Amino acid sequence: MSKAIYLSIDAMGGDLGPRLCVEAVLSFLERHSHVHIILVGDGQTLTSLIPNHQQQERIRIVHAEDVVSMNDKPGVALRHKRNSSMWQSLELVAKGEADACVSGGNTGALMAMSRYLITTYEGMSRPAICKPMPTAKGKSFFLDLGANIDCSSQQLVQFAEMGAALAKVYGKSMPKVALLNIGAETTKGSGDIREAAEILSQRKEMNFCGFVEGDGLYTGNYDVVVCDGFAGNVALKVSEGVVQFVFGSLKTYLASSIVRRILSLLVKPLLASWAKRFDPSRYNGAALLGLKKIVVKSHGKADKEGFVNALETALEQVQADIPNKIEQCLVS
Repeated sequence: MSKAIYLSIDAMGGDLGPRLCVEAVLSFLERHSHVHIILVGDGQTLTSLIPNHQQQERIRIVHAEDVVSMNDKPGVALRHKRNSSMWQSLELVAKGEADACVSGGNTGALMAMSRYLITTYEGMSRPAICKPMPTAKGKSFFLDLGANIDCSSQQLVQFAEMGAALAKVYGKSMPKVALLNIGAETTKGSGDIREAAEILSQRKEMNFCGFVEGDGLYTGNYDVVVCDGFAGNVALKVSEGVVQFVFGSLKTYLASSIVRRILSLLVKPLLASWAKRFDPSRYNGAALLGLKKIVVKSHGKADKEGFVNALETALEQVQADIPNKIEQCLVS
């Protein structure tokens, strides 16, 4: 029998409210009989959303009086929102009552609270949002995807170290690491990016491959792509927008004539498989890499399946013991 795993959920985070969160949790629990969920939020609301059936045995509700809004500044939330669903969800992990936390709430507040309650590895100043993205050759780890807008050269180096350690956990003995930049030439980019490249190029244990431009992100030539949170979040959102544009354009094109509609019926299974592979909701759920315990950020606008995938990410991180393995790689 698998060991019981406990996930704490900030049920009030995200743009679509607790109903979607609860629906995702119920679906997730049907797939994983050894997982228990701690839903943190307005107790009355959450209780009304959970149907009276057997799943309720694996769901615990913790009432939280407050909510971190998307407009709350991180510092303000850290000082004044300690009765919030986000704080209490993280506190359950910090106290060892949950193995991981999942939230679709305010990214800056989540990072600030996580740093305070859970803390980072020794020598790591800030966590970074990291997740695997599909490429032409499989997957690559991208970080930071929005936790840190401005990054020093040293922070970029730390992100590279953590990303490389994560890639090693997933079987890459000498992961190829690149810095996202506006050009491949060594003279391009900000001073911090150029300085980070210089430091990484001198690390013998780091397989640093230089700069990668935006059009090379999905070639699969690199196992880890590092950037500051501003560039990373823009790249992520642009990528999601392009996927939606392509899906929408293709759907419109295939419906524009009788011949094309007939053609679409013939290739529908192939198109469905292709669309599923690149559906952004499938890749929802990114770890705050650098923390001593597991915190997963879900997209605020994630649909039900997207939030389920964020829960799957948290479960995978727990089962693989990712934080401890990364720490071992960093000190070895």
